[in-house]
Amino acid sequence: MFDKLKGVEERFEKIEKLLSDPDVIKDQNAYRKHTKEHAELSKIVSVYREYKQVAEDIRESKDLLTDSDDDIKELAREDLQHLHERSEKLEQELKWLLVPKDPNDEKNIVLEIRAGTGGEEAGLFAAELFQMYSKYADSLDWKVEVLSQHVTGVGGLKEIIALVHGKGAYSRLKYESGTHRVQRVPVTESQGRIHTSAVTVAVLPEAEEVDVKIDPDDIRVDVFRSTGPGGQSVNTTDSAIRITHLPTGLVVSCQDEKSQHKNRAKAMKVLRARLYDKMVSEQNEKISADRRSQVGSGDRSGRIRTFNFPQGRVTDHRVGLTLYKLEDILQGNIGEIIDVLITHYQALAIQDAEAESRDAA
Repeated sequence: MFDKLKGVEERFEKIEKLLSDPDVIKDQNAYRKHTKEHAELSKIVSVYREYKQVAEDIRESKDLLTDSDDDIKELAREDLQHLHERSEKLEQELKWLLVPKDPNDEKNIVLEIRAGTGGEEAGLFAAELFQMYSKYADSLDWKVEVLSQHVTGVGGLKEIIALVHGKGAYSRLKYESGTHRVQRVPVTESQGRIHTSAVTVAVLPEAEEVDVKIDPDDIRVDVFRSTGPGGQSVNTTDSAIRITHLPTGLVVSCQDEKSQHKNRAKAMKVLRARLYDKMVSEQNEKISADRRSQVGSGDRSGRIRTFNFPQGRVTDHRVGLTLYKLEDILQGNIGEIIDVLITHYQALAIQDAEAESRDAA
């Protein structure tokens, strides 16, 4: 690890010299490229230099342990305790900084929420989950744009697809993919029995045209009239769009806008995100089983979280975290859960990187 860090620091110093070179400054493309790399390396170099300084302080404090003055030796012992703790934290941070980053972390996301088992109750919970994520997005000044939704007759959601615009949205929400279970007494339950329902959440990184090329000959576009709950006609024109990607069989529909052009644009966003996610998933399948956790895409088919209303608790089953503040979490205060998940998957990524390094040696 330290050989790699030394190389990073040398590269950083070389880029600093290049950025002051008049010839590089004149070449805007080269200047932008070096500026970007400089910014990416600066965090690693900053932490590495602090780590080296702490190591030097440890050596100096150890020398003081042989001093004839007992007070100085006692101060040196106290300093060593703090310095060793700081050194361990910096080493862990350096290990994480050297783990290859997910290239999708800074992307916007396509958030898909679908009601599963549980009928109307599942639809109502799907709507509550969407409100939870929307409030969380608001707290971070992110923008939520609904691309498509299918409402139920009692105010729930059979399905909703939204684009969440925000720096680092994927890095914060990618671990939300999976089955979210709710346990509570439905409003329609006359006997007061607790029912269990399920909602699935998928978090896909938004894909640009440069990420996924879609051949126009590979899609079939159908137009139809928008419908609402119960099948009643919403618009009098055929503005709804259904796009089928023929090679994969993926189908995307959008009918929220009155404009056929706008519905098509939204449907293409969703299709592009799903194709990109499919491509990434297929690549990840080629990674050996002991390193899949590094990808951190989550198992969408597995139950990841339970919302138990009678006990007012939320449990994330992947990390064994239970919080007794269900209502607060549904108001969008999910940062604590997300932070624990990120820390958990960072630790797994570091373990995988260390194992890979040992295997290579």
